Formats: sequence, C-alpha cells, structure tokens
Amino acid sequence: MSKVKDMSLAKEGIRKIEWVQRHMPVLEHIKKEYEETQPFKGITIGSCLHLEPKTINLGLTLQAGGAEVAMTGCNPLSTHDDAVAGAADLGLNIYGWRDQDDEEYYQTINMVLDHKPDIIIDDGADMIMVLHNERTDVLKHIKGACEETTTGVHRLEAMHKDGALKFPVVAVNDAYTKYLFDSRYGTGQSSFDAIMGTTNMLIAGKSVVVCGYGWCGRGIALRAQGLGANVIVTEIDSIRALEARMDGYRVMKIRDAVKEADLIITVTGNINIIHGDDFKYMKDGCMLCNSGHFNVEINRQDLEAQSTDVREVRESIEMFTMKDGRKIYLLADGRLVNLSAARGQGHPAEIMDMSFAVQALSAKYILNNDLEVGVTKAPDDIDYEVANLKLKAMDIEIDTLSERQKEYMCSWKEGT
Repeated sequence: MSKVKDMSLAKEGIRKIEWVQRHMPVLEHIKKEYEETQPFKGITIGSCLHLEPKTINLGLTLQAGGAEVAMTGCNPLSTHDDAVAGAADLGLNIYGWRDQDDEEYYQTINMVLDHKPDIIIDDGADMIMVLHNERTDVLKHIKGACEETTTGVHRLEAMHKDGALKFPVVAVNDAYTKYLFDSRYGTGQSSFDAIMGTTNMLIAGKSVVVCGYGWCGRGIALRAQGLGANVIVTEIDSIRALEARMDGYRVMKIRDAVKEADLIITVTGNINIIHGDDFKYMKDGCMLCNSGHFNVEINRQDLEAQSTDVREVRESIEMFTMKDGRKIYLLADGRLVNLSAARGQGHPAEIMDMSFAVQALSAKYILNNDLEVGVTKAPDDIDYEVANLKLKAMDIEIDTLSERQKEYMCSWKEGT
C-alpha cells in the first residue's frame, strides 16, 4: 500500500536510489547480511524520516531483512516525489509527497501507524508524539524506537523525565559515527550546497552568522570559512563559545551579529533564535535560513508583522519588504534548508551510509534485547562495527595494540 503524488516518476526515482546505493557500501554490506539472516521476519517497522533516495535505501535494507516496512516523511518540504514513487515500485509501503499541508502530514503518519509497527524509526519524534497522544491503540505493539536527530532526542528525554514515555528509544543521534560525521560534515556541506544552489550567491567575502556551535554549527562554520566567509558565531554555552573563538571565529551576541550579517544560519534546535526586534537591525538584503530541525528557529510571524509585502522572488526564496524599505530574504520557509530548498539534496550518500547503518543495526538491537523504558545511546559495539566497515570500504588500514602495549595500558605499576 502506498500514497504518492505521481507513480510515473518511479523509473527516475529508482535510478536515483541505485546511484546512492553505489555510494553506501556499509549499508549494502548490512543489507546482504540481513538477506541471509532475516532478523526482521514477521516484524513491521514504521519510519518517519526525510523521504529521499538515501532513506529509501534504509527502507530497502530493512525489507531485505524480512521486515514489512511502512514509511512517511518528517518534513513537508523534504520529500522527493520521484524517490517515493520508486520506493513504492520496489515494494515499500510509503506515504508522502512534497508540499504537504499540516493535516496531510499527520494523516500520512497515521497511515504508517495503521500498519501497527513493532519498531519505530523517527526523526524529530513526531511519530512517537502521535503514538502517545492520539494512537495509544498501537502502543501495545511497540518493542522500541530509534531517534535520528538532536531535537527528537531532547523531546524524548523530556518525555521520559515526565514519566510519559512508554517504550525504550535508542538515541541513534548520539552514536559517534552519526553525530561526528553526519552532523558536522553532512550538515556543513549540504547546507551550503542548498544555499548556493538556490540563491546563486557568492559566499566569499560575506559575513555569515552561525547561530549555535554544536556539531552541526561546527560543520557549517568550517565550510563557511573554507568558502572565504567572515564567520561570526553566536552561542549560549560558554565552553562552546570559547571553542568557537579559538577555532578562529568571531563570537558575539545575536543582537550584535545580525547588524553585520549577509547570511544568517540558525542551527540550535531551539525556538525563536531570530525573532522580534532582531529583524530591525538587519542590513538590506540579509538572507535567513535554518539548518536546525523544525521551522521555529526563525520566527516567521514576527518577520511578517514587520513587513509590508511578502512575495516569492525565486523558488524557495521569499522576499519580505520591511516598513523602511529594506529587503530581507527567507529561504525554504525557515525549514531545513539542506533538504527543503529547491536544490536541497540532503547529506551526501557517503555520510548517510554511516547514519543509516547505525539505524539498521540499532533496530536489530532493539529486537534482540529486552531494553528498559527510556532513552539510551546506541551501543559502542555498533559504532565500532560501522566505523570498521566504513574504513574497509575506503581501503584504509589502521594499527592495533600489541600484547605488550595492552599490558602496559592496563597496568599501574610501571612509571618513569
């Protein structure tokens, strides 16, 4: 069963899926193993992830392991209609299309839950929220869930603290082979790929403000610097602010930073990062975008209230004319720019190879273990399995400790 926009796009979608498969050797290795061992035979897995070719390959990996797979999107603007059509043609139960409204977005989440999944794979925890608030009839089937992103992990930890969470969740986001690579190198590259492709704007010489210096912020700042930008970082954490300064960036409060900004990128996972009077201090032509999860970091309502006219001037670019005549531009409706902008393709396949390998192995981990209710990090064994497979695929060999070295590292008696 599927509900997609246009099945005539299936052939092109399959071509794109096959392309990313060639660049996801770790997931392909796991897929072959799962084809032989069938760990998910008789199991239904429901997912709420960005519906694009790399995600479809995760669904096909789980399907190869015997699972019935039902998928929907976690962002109304990140769905690739050709990839979705291709997924349906390849036998996945998939529900979603680009430009869903809020009602349609939650309808398709419920369509996945109608399959009564045993395991959930979520990105942002929207499906898990619907499960707990509206579809409690499905809760009895759930063995556990995997969460892909920082925002979702924070929501789920808050649920568990309040005693509301009803099943175990593996925080895939907190795996080293996810956040050290996906968040830093993936977000850094894909954000600028989307920004430059959508705006045709030169980054060199621009003042780029990065709001938040977590792993995603680090990656964006690094890429902006490499493209020749003057990078300014804003932070609330004193240690991260100090790190950003010593990495070579200017650090200041948002109110001061917006006065210099040519481009502002929010990447905090929090609400109202740019809001209220912040817009009054921006230069004419300032561009705003978000690489955090939800479209709440840039307060669109506040921006609209201070403007006299709003119009789309290029696909995925809205121009807000302020009362004093300044023009401020918002990309991709303030949603994830690397996935939602006109040219947003998301993280490179080589990066998602690791993240989705952790997802595939974590789903098996949930199935094979009696986990306690709560949020837990993916086991280190999974991290190292993924890292070793990735190194092998890259034809990289590393050293190992000798027995003497192991002995020395475990001893306290030897000194100077």
